[in-house]
Amino acid sequence: MAFRPETAKPLNELAETLLRSDNTLTRGERELIATYVSSLNDCFFCQNAHGGIAQHYLHCDIDFIDEVKKDFQSTTISEKLKALLSIAGSVQKGGKHVTDKQIENARLLGATDREIHDTILIAAAFCMFNRYVDGLATWAPTDREFYVQIGKQRAEEGYLNFKPYKI
Repeated sequence: MAFRPETAKPLNELAETLLRSDNTLTRGERELIATYVSSLNDCFFCQNAHGGIAQHYLHCDIDFIDEVKKDFQSTTISEKLKALLSIAGSVQKGGKHVTDKQIENARLLGATDREIHDTILIAAAFCMFNRYVDGLATWAPTDREFYVQIGKQRAEEGYLNFKPYKI
C-alpha cells in the first residue's frame, strides 16, 4: 500500500465499503468472511489481520477464529452465517462453484439478496487482496498475537486513512 498510494486509495475504499459501511451483516461477520476466505487462500497476513479485527468486533478469542477457519459448521455462529461462509468458500474456489442450492439455503436461513451479494463480493475481493499481498511477498509479523492487539486499532481507524502498522 505504501509503495503505490494511488492504487492503495481505491483498494482501501473498497475494503471500507465492504467491511465497514452500513449493512445488515455486522462488521464482525464481514471481517469473519474476509478471514475465512483468506485462510482458504493461505494468506497469513490477511487471515490474521482481519481475524484480529473480527475478534475485536465479535468479542471472541483467537481460538474461536481458528475454529471457524477449520470447521465453521461445528461452531456457535448463526446458521445464516454458516450458509454465507459456505458461499464464500465456493467463491474462493471460483465463482462458478456457487450453487443454486447454496443461495436457496442462505435465503431460507434469513440471508437477504444484499447479504448474499456482499458475501460474494467480499470473498472475491479478498481473493484479489490475498494474491496482491502474497504476490508481492509482503513482509508480515509472524506473532499472531500482534494481530490481536492491532485489531482494535484498525476497527477504530477503518481503512480510509490506512497507516502501516508499527512493529
